[in-house]
Amino acid sequence: MKLSFHRPTSRILIAGTLCLVFLLGTVLGWANTHLFSADSRFEQFTEELFQKEVSGNMLNLHYSLAYPEKKGIQRPKATLGTIPLPSPQLADTSSTSSEAEDFTSQTLKKLQTFKTSGLSESNRPTLDMLLLYYKTQADYQDYSILYEPLSPSLGIQAQLPVLLAEYAFYQKQDIADYLNLLVSVEPYFESILAFEQEKSQQGYFMSDTTLDRVLDQCRSFIKEPDSNYMLDIFAEKLKSFGKLPQKEQDVLIQKHKQILLNKVIPAYQNLILGLQSLRGTGRPSQGLAHLNGGKKYYEYLIKSQTGSYTPVREMQKRLAGQIAADMNNAQKILKQNPSLLRKLNSHFDLHEMEPQDILTALCQKTGKDFPALPETDYTVRYVHRSMQEYLSPAFYLTPPLDTRTPNIIYINPSDQRSNLELFTTLSHEGFPGHLYQTIFFGNTEPSDIRYLITSSGYIEGWATYIESYGYQYASNYLDDNDGSDYVCLTWLNRSINLCIYSLLDIGIHYYGWSQDEAARLLKLFGITNTNAISEIYQYIVETPANYLKYCWGYLCFLDLKTEWQTVLGNNFNPKVFHQYLLEIGPVQFPVLQKYMQKHLQKLTVKENGHSAAVNSDTKRRCSYLHLLLFSVIIKKSLQFQQCFR
Repeated sequence: MKLSFHRPTSRILIAGTLCLVFLLGTVLGWANTHLFSADSRFEQFTEELFQKEVSGNMLNLHYSLAYPEKKGIQRPKATLGTIPLPSPQLADTSSTSSEAEDFTSQTLKKLQTFKTSGLSESNRPTLDMLLLYYKTQADYQDYSILYEPLSPSLGIQAQLPVLLAEYAFYQKQDIADYLNLLVSVEPYFESILAFEQEKSQQGYFMSDTTLDRVLDQCRSFIKEPDSNYMLDIFAEKLKSFGKLPQKEQDVLIQKHKQILLNKVIPAYQNLILGLQSLRGTGRPSQGLAHLNGGKKYYEYLIKSQTGSYTPVREMQKRLAGQIAADMNNAQKILKQNPSLLRKLNSHFDLHEMEPQDILTALCQKTGKDFPALPETDYTVRYVHRSMQEYLSPAFYLTPPLDTRTPNIIYINPSDQRSNLELFTTLSHEGFPGHLYQTIFFGNTEPSDIRYLITSSGYIEGWATYIESYGYQYASNYLDDNDGSDYVCLTWLNRSINLCIYSLLDIGIHYYGWSQDEAARLLKLFGITNTNAISEIYQYIVETPANYLKYCWGYLCFLDLKTEWQTVLGNNFNPKVFHQYLLEIGPVQFPVLQKYMQKHLQKLTVKENGHSAAVNSDTKRRCSYLHLLLFSVIIKKSLQFQQCFR
């Protein structure tokens, strides 16, 4: 028998192993406490925040979730609620605060207990954007008296019929909720009228010009009550629901008609009468700058609408610089090919294409510049004739987050002026615009709160930025050797107009321009028609900061792209750039710039093999690159600058 001897284990080795085990346990314990639990606590908090925010009213809940019960959310009472009366005084500094203000303050304090360094990469942008959102809301003092629920273009009197008409029936309870919402229109409008009466008493009521536009919209909706379009739409939705026998459908159709005739129509009639009684008590048609607190309120609107925190005067300069750059580029193209000017003034256009064919073409063209999407179902519908006068040329109806369907693009046939315009409009609303961006971000499985609290500046800025690609793609369908230059000129014209209207927005609401002062700027660019000037001025007066969320958002994306192209040079890949933008998703621009900067730094390290962080001076030059071209605005720069004095 052979004996075997085992070497005794070293005490040093045992001690080292024990130390390693202890250290590993300590590290894992720390990570569990500070990293994993921080993420789980943050995610739990954001889910609770989502449930509270989304349950505030039935319309909000329904358009966010098709099946709220599956998320443990109890449906609130199906009502439109009421609009609370504004504070007796604008500058009320009393210690009392509203429930909403308390909620905002408490939410902000809770968010400030989390640190981005302790969260996962997916949660960090969410924390940053929520902190900025609630900080902006907390800094916004009580300027509710300046809020206008009845603006002609975007007011509730025009939007409510659309929201109710598109109220989808996923479950039988949705039908009952919809009917109860109709019943609640009457008390809701009564609260709006009380709100407007308070505004009148304090000297903040709308001008008679705006009043007439609001009243016209109300009258249009109730003009033919027995044949109101909502009657047909309701019957069609019941049929599509497909779960009710015809007899029950007939009963519901009759009940719906009675509610519409006896509740909704009278609610609009009473609103009309109440508003008419306030005629002559309002202020002139002029910007927010003329109102007490109006300038500060406008600054808040810019932050909340655009998601940008750039000072107004810097915005003004950047917009002027973009006009100069665009005009300079247009001049170069026309100098090389003067015949294009004749085509611009003619009916030169794309051949006619069906909307579905345009969207299919856009899907095919996006692969070079944008990351691929899985096959997506979508539907194209036309706006009902009764709503065509008051709705935009097209819009995308965002689906509930728990179904991500249906994806519906509406087209307003009364507002299509050319086939090229339809093509680029569908790039804005469809691919790679709103629909594409919504689906792509949804596929990243973001937290629910990201669907509810978002950034209009990012969303509309992205879709406007996308239009430049839409024009490029459209050139492939122009049977002309000059097609590429032609669509480029058309896009430059679009960009210039957006910048002009945005400058007008600043001039009217921040500097207090009159219509005559606004006309001075428009005439520099050849817009001299009195009716056109009046319409532009009135629209901007009624919708402060609206143009800016499209235009400034677009410029922010453009500046980011310029920065990346400058730093990466030939290594710039548009598909990679766009993928990072889409993955971060709709956040305010300071947050977007922060995380895009991190991605850029990683790429420069990868390309160069060492740290190559972007020089702040370079970044600053990129952000204001086009300012250098300001002086080239066709010998009128001095006049142009005088408009802002």
